[in-house]
Amino acid sequence: MTRFPRMLSLSAAVTAAALATAGCSAADDDATPASTAGGQGDTSWADVQEAGVLVVGTEGTYRPFSFHEEGSGDLVGYDVEVIEAVAEELGVDVQFEETQWDAIFAGLEAGRFDLIANQVSITPEREEAYTFTEPYTVSNGVVVVRADEDSIDSFESLEGKVTAQSLTSNWKALAEESGAQIEAVEGWAQAVALVEQDRVDATINDKLTFLDYAKNNDASGLKVAAETDEQSYSAFALAQGRDELARAIDEALATLAENGTLAEISEKYFGADVSR
Repeated sequence: MTRFPRMLSLSAAVTAAALATAGCSAADDDATPASTAGGQGDTSWADVQEAGVLVVGTEGTYRPFSFHEEGSGDLVGYDVEVIEAVAEELGVDVQFEETQWDAIFAGLEAGRFDLIANQVSITPEREEAYTFTEPYTVSNGVVVVRADEDSIDSFESLEGKVTAQSLTSNWKALAEESGAQIEAVEGWAQAVALVEQDRVDATINDKLTFLDYAKNNDASGLKVAAETDEQSYSAFALAQGRDELARAIDEALATLAENGTLAEISEKYFGADVSR
């Protein structure tokens, strides 16, 4: 099940340079807090350079973004490879600190790591509390139906149809706004199974979830019937005021976008470029 629905409404731009408060490096417990965002005293990038390591908070249980191969193998995933590529571009090593989602922002605020790499979507509320890099993932919502379903081609055409949705997701609210009847499910796996079995008409979820499913399963019996106009953006989250480190990461991301590395990692995990 995708994480985007639980992350509130999404903004379409990053304004990290507008954030200004204290921050300290996870790579150096004795680092001097930043005085103002981007101003003198922000030693976040210098601290990482001196330590030679970028400490990264991630779940390690969130496929395909951050997970262990076969449950106990190496830590891999889309977010893992993107931040590893960033670190290589910056000339530093990566140290991952695996943390449960419910505690990951507290860990960032406590200075346990320099940033979170875990498909953190950018929201107005989060922009007030954290510094964000430029996005490295762009997505939107999709209506998934059976391949032979021709009566659904828009959100408006969901009127009177039955969609399978988790009751705690934003996608349920969107389905209801579209006039659909809701069949409650625990998550994506159950929802897509009901669609394939012709027990419901459709399901709404994040496009990344569908792409991941199609990459790892036979999805020939399914299709995307409609997509939302509003896009969601995910980026690396840093403590407030750590703008120098954010800027260094932004430069690395720009290079990785230009040389095709981000697209290559995207294709590996999703079969499509989700980085822009």
